[in-house]
Amino acid sequence: MVTGIVIAAVLVGGVGLFIGVFLGVAGKKFAVEVDEKEILVREELPGNNCGGCGYPGCDGLAAAIAKGEAPVNACPVGGAPVAAKIGAVMGEEVGDTVRMTAFVKCAGDCEKTTELYDYTGVADCKMISQMQNGGAKSCSFGCLGSGTCVKVCPFDAVHIVNGIALVDKEKCKACGKCVAACPRHLIELVPYDQQHAVACSSREKGKAVMNACKAGCIACKKCERECPAQAITIDDNLAHIDSEKCTNCGKCQETCPRKIIC
Repeated sequence: MVTGIVIAAVLVGGVGLFIGVFLGVAGKKFAVEVDEKEILVREELPGNNCGGCGYPGCDGLAAAIAKGEAPVNACPVGGAPVAAKIGAVMGEEVGDTVRMTAFVKCAGDCEKTTELYDYTGVADCKMISQMQNGGAKSCSFGCLGSGTCVKVCPFDAVHIVNGIALVDKEKCKACGKCVAACPRHLIELVPYDQQHAVACSSREKGKAVMNACKAGCIACKKCERECPAQAITIDDNLAHIDSEKCTNCGKCQETCPRKIIC
């Protein structure tokens, strides 16, 4: 009986030793070489894995930067400080990095819009947008206020305040998740330093806008005429500010009769 136990122990030990040696040899033979620069770049990335860079997480971006397929300042979360560190790793000059932030193109809060009916279903903007009139609010272009953008933001930068989504510029990292989540495409990325933007997305004509919302753009063109930099244009009944031309003079904000340029 003792002999049987010894033989079994020897066999198990031998099998274990064989498997260990085999795995060790196989690991070296089939090992995938990783670029040292990729490892160093990955160490500098913040690790949020938000996908705002357009790659599948920080690992994907690190590999792309190491291969020269992505710029060293591709991480929107890290911004200029991280770009500088990655540039040093890659031995590249870092160009100007413009900090971006999300902006909600709607000012139609609970005081400025009305509800056409009571909605009692799932609190999800994508679901609500499939309902009658595209939602309960009187404006079929405005923020639905159910916080789908809030749920996807990994930085706690978006909150629902008085029925509409508002972005905290200081917390926002411009990852773009809220932009992709909004079924009405109300959120866009704008330069952090841009002081003026149009808080409306309605494409309706003036009278229809005034009936639906007390703050909607009526395409009166006053802002367009007063802008000394010619940075504002009216397209499809809606004012738009070109951030590259805008000098932040504030003329448009002073002129707007609806006070929706903020």
